[in-house]
Amino acid sequence: MSRILLFNKPYGVICQFSRDGMHPTLADYIAVPGVYPAGRLDTDSEGLLLLTDDGKLQHRITDPKHKLAKTYWAQVEGIPDEAALQRLRRGVQLKDGMTLPAEAQLMEELAGLWPRDPPVRFRKEIPTSWLSLTIREGRNRQVRRMTAAVGFPTLRLVRYAIGDWTLDGIAPGQWIHRTA
Repeated sequence: MSRILLFNKPYGVICQFSRDGMHPTLADYIAVPGVYPAGRLDTDSEGLLLLTDDGKLQHRITDPKHKLAKTYWAQVEGIPDEAALQRLRRGVQLKDGMTLPAEAQLMEELAGLWPRDPPVRFRKEIPTSWLSLTIREGRNRQVRRMTAAVGFPTLRLVRYAIGDWTLDGIAPGQWIHRTA
């Protein structure tokens, strides 16, 4: 039976157990031997990170050929119009090629979302909004690059789901155990 840990990675934590001397690591939150991250989440992103002791499962989660859906909540600068959302839904041309189409929609600000530490910069003159984006590939900083390419830079990024696994009920810095 495979072990899976669902971890709500806080902002500023790096997705490795070895210390770099500058950032908190997974070792500061998870004292479970033999589990390893299935993929990564940038230091300046928050949310769901899966860890497992099953190499085959780890590969299935991270290998782009399996196209496992990953859902992100992105707070962006400005309010995307329907044209920008359609561009995300069709795929966006980035420097490393065209992305696969994304599921993209505006969403209400999340009442239960924890505050980020440090807070996102606030500018009175520029409104912000939230998008739900579901992608099926995992290029480096892909969601941030996609929102910027359509004119709405990401200010805060939270991964909500990987496949059927979600953040529901997991506080920042906490993890829960599942079996596969």
